[in-house]
Amino acid sequence: MTNKKVALVTGANKGIGYEIAKQLGEQGITVLVAARTQATADEVASELRGKGLDAVGVELEVTNSKHIAALTGWIGDTYGRLDILVNNAGIWAEASGYEGDAFRDTFEVNTFAPYYITEALLPHLLKSEAGRIVNQSSALGSIQYMLSNELAQRIATPAYSASKAALNMLTAYWAQQTKGTNLKVNSVHPGLVKTQMGGEKAELSPEDGAKTAVRLATLPEDGPTGGFYYMDSQLPW
Repeated sequence: MTNKKVALVTGANKGIGYEIAKQLGEQGITVLVAARTQATADEVASELRGKGLDAVGVELEVTNSKHIAALTGWIGDTYGRLDILVNNAGIWAEASGYEGDAFRDTFEVNTFAPYYITEALLPHLLKSEAGRIVNQSSALGSIQYMLSNELAQRIATPAYSASKAALNMLTAYWAQQTKGTNLKVNSVHPGLVKTQMGGEKAELSPEDGAKTAVRLATLPEDGPTGGFYYMDSQLPW
């Protein structure tokens, strides 16, 4: 057991997820760095420890129910609670020449996985004095933007946008289900970030793209729940 806050970041081996883990670690939080394989998770955690951060690699292929169950049990046995969950792992299959069932597989990673992971870890999060869940969404999942924003209309794809809109609904659902507890649940839009998904022409660095999730993961007691944010601005559903 530890008195330090414990955070789990999914898809933390690269891009925005890595930066979220790094920035949380820099605040003195123990970071569970989740990646598809233990070897990759251990490599990234070792790199973060080399920077003086408290990081532990954990294996989590987010669509693997056995991984979710094993990690849930391990967190309970090792820490007795979880303070922060950042559902960061995601795909945009339609934008990368994906050869499988892009619509179905996008929902598996972007919506179903956060649902099953969060439901499994919810008892641990409710044991925290200041539990926080952050769902990595996108402005492309905003129905209002889809109807009114020219950029969203131009670059949106059905699977990605619908999966993020569904994730936003889960955010609202969990916020209502945990009303009156210490848990806060919010969705975030990272911005257009220079990652494998966002491309080199994106405007933000991964460091900046991580900032909204980190802010929502470390909200004070009087912070919001059940919202959708980019930096300090609230976005429309």
